[in-house]
Amino acid sequence: MSEDNKYYVIRKKAVPEVLLKVVEVQRLLDADPGKTVQDASSEVGISRSSYYKYKDDIFPFHDNGQGKNITCVIEMQDCPGIISTILNVFAKYQTNILTIHQSIPINGIGVLTISVDILSITTDVSAMLEEVESLDRIINVKIIARE
Repeated sequence: MSEDNKYYVIRKKAVPEVLLKVVEVQRLLDADPGKTVQDASSEVGISRSSYYKYKDDIFPFHDNGQGKNITCVIEMQDCPGIISTILNVFAKYQTNILTIHQSIPINGIGVLTISVDILSITTDVSAMLEEVESLDRIINVKIIARE
């Protein structure tokens, strides 16, 4: 797995201020759906471009993952059995699969969107995603939503 795709848990005091402000912008946007990114960014003191640059790379960590949902987008080479292999990884980590959507492959590349429920019996979510990323024919895995 490339260095860009590893997950880390670090203490808040070690996180650069701009990243904490990105989290705050997201919190403001979630609290007020009518608020624009420009308004929320200005309110916390960062540029819109900083928000967009980092918004997919930082999110609050919740110790009690139970009852949380994550949605991932997985880019993969189109080949028989790849989705079954991915689903086996999710089953191994004891998640509850909520939704699956597969796009039609274009130029041999398919996109799978999968939402899973993190249960009390679910083991390490970061390890699960790293295992999916390490599978043959997987191009990219990205968390696009957390609830």
